[in-house]
Amino acid sequence: MINKPSIPQGTRDFSADIVRKRNYIFSVIRHVFELYSFQPLETPAMENLDTLMGKYGEEGDKLIFKILNNGINNEKNIDKSKAGFEKLLEGKSSSDITERALKYDLTIPFARYVSMNYTKLTFPFRRYQIQPVWRADRPQKGRYREFTQCDADVVGSLSLLNEVELANIYHDVFIQLGLKNYELKINSRKILVALAELCGGAEKMIDITIAIDKLEKIGLEKVKTELQERGLTNEQINIIEHYLNITGNNAEKLTQITTLIGSIEIGKQGINEVAFLFNQTKNTNLSIDFTLARGLNYYTGIIFEAKAPEDVKMGSIGGGGRYDDLTGLFGVPNMPGVGISFGVDRIYDVLEELHLFPENVQVSTRALLFNMGEPESYFAFGIMQKLRSSGIACELYHEATKINKQYAYAEKKNIPVVIIIGSKEITEKNCMVKYLATGQQEIVPLENLADYLNQL
Repeated sequence: MINKPSIPQGTRDFSADIVRKRNYIFSVIRHVFELYSFQPLETPAMENLDTLMGKYGEEGDKLIFKILNNGINNEKNIDKSKAGFEKLLEGKSSSDITERALKYDLTIPFARYVSMNYTKLTFPFRRYQIQPVWRADRPQKGRYREFTQCDADVVGSLSLLNEVELANIYHDVFIQLGLKNYELKINSRKILVALAELCGGAEKMIDITIAIDKLEKIGLEKVKTELQERGLTNEQINIIEHYLNITGNNAEKLTQITTLIGSIEIGKQGINEVAFLFNQTKNTNLSIDFTLARGLNYYTGIIFEAKAPEDVKMGSIGGGGRYDDLTGLFGVPNMPGVGISFGVDRIYDVLEELHLFPENVQVSTRALLFNMGEPESYFAFGIMQKLRSSGIACELYHEATKINKQYAYAEKKNIPVVIIIGSKEITEKNCMVKYLATGQQEIVPLENLADYLNQL
């Protein structure tokens, strides 16, 4: 009995139609990245496990796809016991089980690259990266186990103008994609550190941010319950609740947060940075949101989260922030950095739901040459090659068959133009060009055909 073929849960095949739409998104993002002078970079699909572990917080570490040691050259005794695999599921591992993993994001591999090559790089170093990443997450709408990230990062600069540029990159990309009502939320991890200090000590920050990061998913009451389970007192939880209930416009929020934590030095720094970014990005859809925490431990300053328009039920479609000592994890300290990421798979779903893909995004083949018989097809093949040399994507129908069948083929492939070259057209050195959308047809001299099609 033949098993029915399938693919792993949380992964997808991409048909030609989907690939073209995805490539449209990639082209917009890549164009904006290069407009802002970011340079391309690619890193391996897998990294050494110790490169990734401990960089994403306790929740993130559990979602890293680990690769079991194998191969004829592996002389280690792999622990295949139940206890060994239970360690993996708990986010723990040892070198006798696994030494490599699929990359969880593009930021840590980028930090590893900078650390390995910092003597060769010119700083500030601006790079963009468009590659797949993997997370052992529970698949659901907008959340996949294999997905593509598009990152832009600057390392080697403390200037807040980098954050301003990154906010403008978000704006330029989303406007070009038609997402005019997107929202770009910002906060500062320095403000969250000040909140932790107000609650008894900076060491409480991780417990607080992990809980706050779940606010949108589980609601305030469950966040309070989790904070209590993490050892915070009722008084401390009340302070956090007051913090989470800060509302109003951006200016009003800044006033309220200053009253709450403005007397704490690191909080004052964070407030000033958020205010600077807000004042320098007036033409973007930026909003200050002090509930924004981003659970990744490596962020140290401004953090971003991009949200789809309200009429689409979708989570984050982008995020990022400042990480001023990420390369220090790899032995290269004092290397400030800041970066953002676009969630292409979610952006795709949003554009699809809002019908924002351009009508011509599916047009790859611009013209189909009909097959009118053996000698005619050989002649048409030569014309087709000349059209291709002029940059016109076209194809010749593969066999001589009924005209209606060839028309149907062109319609199914969204080919806008058909070209008919029969024996009469060969003799008269012209062809008939027909537009499928309107039915309009025109006789065009063969010597002018390329110029004619290029003007369409």
